[in-house]
Amino acid sequence: MTLTRRSFAAGAAAALASLATTGPARADRVLRVGYQKYGTMLLLKARGSLEPALKPLGFRAEWREFPGGPQLLEALNVKAIDIGVVGETPPIFAQSAGAPLVYLAHEPPAPKSEAIVVRKDSPIRSVADLKGKKVALNKGSNVHYLLVRALEEAGLAYTDIQTIFLAPADGRAAFDGGSIDAWVIWDPFLAAVEVASGARILQDATGLAANHQFYVGERSFTDSQPQAIDAVLAAISVVDRETNGVTEAAAQELSPAIGMPVPILARALSRQSWGVAPLGPEVVAGQQRIADTFLRLGLLPRPIQVADAVRQARS
Repeated sequence: MTLTRRSFAAGAAAALASLATTGPARADRVLRVGYQKYGTMLLLKARGSLEPALKPLGFRAEWREFPGGPQLLEALNVKAIDIGVVGETPPIFAQSAGAPLVYLAHEPPAPKSEAIVVRKDSPIRSVADLKGKKVALNKGSNVHYLLVRALEEAGLAYTDIQTIFLAPADGRAAFDGGSIDAWVIWDPFLAAVEVASGARILQDATGLAANHQFYVGERSFTDSQPQAIDAVLAAISVVDRETNGVTEAAAQELSPAIGMPVPILARALSRQSWGVAPLGPEVVAGQQRIADTFLRLGLLPRPIQVADAVRQARS
């Protein structure tokens, strides 16, 4: 069975309507949701719309925040969460390390939501100028592939720069303090450093990386509780549909939860994509290219087949 984005959304609406008519249930089981401090999953949490979708199935949501995709997938690997949202690169490293993850769905490309930035007064004017420079990023995060591709396009090898692996908060401190020359980062941290310090975008992911967001599940939970997984994806689809085109309102909604000013979040959300859908062959092929690239660079412990971790459509 092949699902399009439109049929996925229609199915999501039908699933929620069906759950709403099944009557009350005791929510005595926990579905542990991993999220980052941004995006559709956080909007879902802020609106409280997942809980009523889960209750007819006997589940309640338990929310767990992570600073990045690699940390979230470490938790999934030890079965500390059941479902979460990450960028392109983290699930590749996790699958190669043997994590029991399943790709459930994805959001459309958002290449402007990640970038390599330098300070506004930096003499660095092109990616080629990064040769020999200190470049910070969160290891194994979505921006890791952006950096690799940007260097390749500029004629540089990955080993031509000094990579420094820092989580977002530490990366921002190093950037502001001048101990690194460039920072590879994603929204809303990207928008925040642009607004706060006038950081200059050296290169975003346009033409280099799609920058999908992926919803992933822990395999044993996904296999044993497909209705709960479907309920989460249905609720996400509703949030996507309601938010698309009204990002200013979404920024005002998220601001208290994230602790970031509305203008920063509005800038970030304007670069985000909306419209959750199952993974088609093109998206799977894109992930496989990323995996093959990291294997070639010696950054993966073993080769993987991304298709082996993709959830099959339910008929």
